[in-house]
Amino acid sequence: MVQPALAQSPAAAAPVVPAPAEAEARPATIPIAALTRSTGISDLKLSPDGKWIAFRSTSKDGLVLAVLDADTRQLAHKVNLPRKSELEWYRWAGSGKLLISFSAETVFFGEDARISRLFHYDLATRAMPFVGKPEMGLEGDDVLYVDPAGEFVLLAMQRTIYDYPSVWRFQLSEKPERGATEVQRATQGIWEWYADDAGAVRMGMAFQSGGKVRVLYRSKPGDPLREIAKITEDNFDDTIWDVLRITQGSDEGLVLKPGPDGWMAVRKFNYATREVGEVVFSVPGWDIDEATVDDKGQLIAAYHTDDRDRVTWFDPKMKALYARLGKALAGQQVWVTSRAKDDSRMLVWAGSEANPGQTFLYDAAKRTMDGFDTSLPDLDVALTATSKPVSYTTRDKQTIFAYLTLPRGRQPKGLPLIIMPHGGPYGVRDKLEFDSLVQLLANRGYAVLQPNYRGSGGYGKAFSELGAGQIGRAMQDDLDDAMDWAVTQGIADPKRVCMAGASYGGYAALWAVIRNPERYRCAVSFAGVTDWKRQLKYDANFFTRKGAKKWMARVQGEDPNFSLDLVSPVPQIARLTRPVLLSHGDEDTNVPFKQFTLLRDAAAKAGKPIETMVFAGEGHGFDKDENEERWYAAIEAFLAKHNPAD
Repeated sequence: MVQPALAQSPAAAAPVVPAPAEAEARPATIPIAALTRSTGISDLKLSPDGKWIAFRSTSKDGLVLAVLDADTRQLAHKVNLPRKSELEWYRWAGSGKLLISFSAETVFFGEDARISRLFHYDLATRAMPFVGKPEMGLEGDDVLYVDPAGEFVLLAMQRTIYDYPSVWRFQLSEKPERGATEVQRATQGIWEWYADDAGAVRMGMAFQSGGKVRVLYRSKPGDPLREIAKITEDNFDDTIWDVLRITQGSDEGLVLKPGPDGWMAVRKFNYATREVGEVVFSVPGWDIDEATVDDKGQLIAAYHTDDRDRVTWFDPKMKALYARLGKALAGQQVWVTSRAKDDSRMLVWAGSEANPGQTFLYDAAKRTMDGFDTSLPDLDVALTATSKPVSYTTRDKQTIFAYLTLPRGRQPKGLPLIIMPHGGPYGVRDKLEFDSLVQLLANRGYAVLQPNYRGSGGYGKAFSELGAGQIGRAMQDDLDDAMDWAVTQGIADPKRVCMAGASYGGYAALWAVIRNPERYRCAVSFAGVTDWKRQLKYDANFFTRKGAKKWMARVQGEDPNFSLDLVSPVPQIARLTRPVLLSHGDEDTNVPFKQFTLLRDAAAKAGKPIETMVFAGEGHGFDKDENEERWYAAIEAFLAKHNPAD
């Protein structure tokens, strides 16, 4: 849909169980390769002048960053990424340079940690110099401002690991460090800096012991910083906000902040007085996830997710364009994913939960849409299944939204069921979008249920907070309750249920068979956390102090007597009685490979045989299609053995 209707409040939604037509024949078997063999292209970004298209590309050389000439579609630049590193993000700096952030695993005071560093690639010289200082803290990609012409950036960084961050201006030249200047000195306690839309550092947040936060602000460059707010545990919930833009020469701006109904909204805000103004835009029953503003600070678009990603345009030209695109690509979800500054060219994606989608290059002057990239070119979408939104009530009377995918050509009664929780876990959620593993499982005869358990994002602050301290406990209950709902509806056979997932979902799958072996026949885990205490230490070393305590408190909860060992697979391995397929990439910097070896070794020591797979050169996901194909084949064989569909 192009322009969404107002979404229902989650509490008003009702479960709707789809039933395939009795006469429908079972679709042909989808080859695994058709679900994994992509063009290798993702994350496309059009340069501001519309002349270049940058994208991530997976090839035999590994993950690279490539740049095409938008006119000729010829490869103009190819940037090979460093080994044993992950591409965190990239963006254009002007139309001739790319800012690129890498992260890698390191050891920090004897503990595993992650380090991030910033580089820039110059299309004219093909050089990719490092942006930063040889000696600096772990976080090296905290960019506050990028000059529109691509001449310089503002980077917040620590001089050493023992210092508070200061803000440096680095020229995006052949030797950025040579002309670097410190534009904001480190200030006691301040870990987070903000710049306005002209590149002036205007605000800082000081994070103190006991969860206290001091907010310091200046109205114009050169003014001293003054404290405008002190956030404590008592008023923290009322003062959370996300800066959209600080406008030069003004104290007024827009922020993402909960409205009177508790849902995240776009609101006016005075940074000098911290006075929250009127709600500029909101969608009843849903959080606003993101918003964009123009050079004058006016709202251009707001984004939210109900069952699908939605955009509301305030720019009349874009609103009309979306309407035309919706008609031209009827039946598909349409997104303008990137556009030139003058809107002369745009990258447009169209797809759905049953179609992996295609990207088009739209030319405004010619009014043409040229097919640019098809996500899975060998997939016959006539064979895919359509997912539907459902909801259920938990044992403590919470409403959980989920997505159910039923195998085609089978009666929706007594089916083998795969519960597939998302990663994260906090602030993340599933939605109606194409998922290759879901399609594989449905095509092989399994019903797939993806619950947005408590703590998931997009359902409001109250629902998010329900997940605090509930990893392995109430969050896991929500997954068990999803199974009970599917059984009560008659969809699932209670004796044929497994859980599968990646990252946090991989943890949840492992914990499911350890905690409740009477419910689940097996578990499939990719890159799952296996020891929460070690993972929290790892996370704390990577995050700055501003986030480490908050993250730890969110995971650990408020009960001082509760130990995470009670919900961690490694310390509880003796309880395992069900088959497990455990896998990991050996270059994972999100959930380090050590989490895999800890469980593998603990299982061997306890005499608990588990199947394992290691993917050399892979991180927290798959860069190589052949590895993803191997993984899907392993899942198919494992489930056929331990939870056959027929």
